[in-house]
Amino acid sequence: MDNKFIIYEKNDGIATIIFNNPDKLNSWDFPTQGGMTDEFYSTLGMAEQDDEIKVIIIKGAGKSFSTGHDLNTVGYIYGMGTGKSGERRASQRRRLQVDRGWLEDCHKRLFLCPKITIAQVHGHCIGEGTIMMLCCDLSVAAEDAMIGHTEQRLGFAGSGIGTINILIACIGLRRALELLILGKQIDGIEAERIGMVNKAVPQDKLDEEVMEIAKAVTLLPRDGIAIGKTHRQLAYNSLGLTEGFTQGYVTHTMFTNLRWEPDEYNFFKERRDKGTREGFHKRDERYQK
Repeated sequence: MDNKFIIYEKNDGIATIIFNNPDKLNSWDFPTQGGMTDEFYSTLGMAEQDDEIKVIIIKGAGKSFSTGHDLNTVGYIYGMGTGKSGERRASQRRRLQVDRGWLEDCHKRLFLCPKITIAQVHGHCIGEGTIMMLCCDLSVAAEDAMIGHTEQRLGFAGSGIGTINILIACIGLRRALELLILGKQIDGIEAERIGMVNKAVPQDKLDEEVMEIAKAVTLLPRDGIAIGKTHRQLAYNSLGLTEGFTQGYVTHTMFTNLRWEPDEYNFFKERRDKGTREGFHKRDERYQK
């Protein structure tokens, strides 16, 4: 494979997909931009079609699993430009088209992948990283991993992600709302305690623990895995978990069209006026006591 941002390995029925953009802490672009997103789903397709593969491990190279979307580029794919006076406002049809492509189609595809998927989480797991972790069947985190939806502090206020229903099902309504509305981060130990991950282990034991689980999955019959995944899709549909992907992309489109009020923080405005780095730091400074 001629990938730049994704490493693919396979051995004894186990596929490993590695996010390989460590200089940017495995931050993501949007589909159709020819980067990590497109490469990941192309690679996922290979694993899905490979009858030898029973389980897929998803992990990140370098210091983090993934820090979410690259804030240097978010918004521009909608045609938002810089937001300077005289520029035409991005159309709703373009926003909906883009958001449907990744918030519904891509995330839902991972959630319903016909193979067993395991997220191996270390370092920061933020925003898009947390979404992908929640879309996996199982997840194991390093005890010192930092997990959360801090992107909600950009102004989402508990909206705009397709995995809200899944998050509520995993950890309950109150804890989910706390993470979403406040944009808090929790470590791997806390994530295990509340049911957000299956297990938290010391960083140096993470590879070993995930591989032990993956090898146990390979003992299952291929048809059994396929039937089990199909059964769970029916259950997820009846529970409304898959409906969240549609709800998420629609509310994300609405979020990108927020009015820029003078007394409120807006990342797109801050990025326009002060650049990405300073605009980003303004986001969290407001929450410091």
